[in-house]
Amino acid sequence: MLLLVRIAVWWATNLAALWVAAELVEGIAYDDFSALALAALVFAAVNVVLRPIVILLTLPAVLLTFGILLLFINAFMVWLTGEIVPGFDVADFFWGAVLAALVVWVVNFVLDRVFDAFT
Repeated sequence: MLLLVRIAVWWATNLAALWVAAELVEGIAYDDFSALALAALVFAAVNVVLRPIVILLTLPAVLLTFGILLLFINAFMVWLTGEIVPGFDVADFFWGAVLAALVVWVVNFVLDRVFDAFT
């Protein structure tokens, strides 16, 4: 039961983060709420499955750049989500996806702190 609650909270924070990114970043758009909700689910799945593999494969470069490459890895995850989910669009990789990844990081950081304070 606790696992389901954590998954639901994780999905909700990703949903909120992608919504904020779509509102703030010009290159991120969604058709309707269902597309945004599906994008949050796919984004979470991509982060669970692919992100660790990509980080492991690029670990020397991540270390050499002192972790800055992680921003571009997260941007790739946002871009990939846009490619998978119909109705969720990432206009261009560099500005759209990188700025969206930065916004998602900040929103997830703040929401994680808020939810940790209540648990």
